[in-house]
Amino acid sequence: MSQTAAATEHDVQEEQLNKAIEELRGVLKEEENRPGAKPGADASARNAGVIMNIPVDVQIVLGSAEMQVSELMALQKGSTVALNRRIGEPVDVVVNGRKIAKGEITVLENDASRFGIRLTEIISAAKPA
Repeated sequence: MSQTAAATEHDVQEEQLNKAIEELRGVLKEEENRPGAKPGADASARNAGVIMNIPVDVQIVLGSAEMQVSELMALQKGSTVALNRRIGEPVDVVVNGRKIAKGEITVLENDASRFGIRLTEIISAAKPA
């Protein structure tokens, strides 16, 4: 991939991330402006702190397989289960049951014994996985 294409892709991803952050800020402002909410920056800061500290379950889905119970019961150590994805296809990044992105598997630069995911696509309207 050329440097120009990579820079353009990076700009698009950054724009999508900024848009998601702005949407979150809008939700926080709506919460602050709802009847009964305490006005002021303190309420907004508390809301942001609460939201940013919520734990989420992040899963990287390499693929899936469908099999009969008899096939499942026949699995043993050393068995291979064929997944519905091919090598090189993007994997799904799922947060709390919603697919939010796609990415490619990569080896970590600072620890070659571990791997991670390089995001290649941010899904703007996240749908249940």
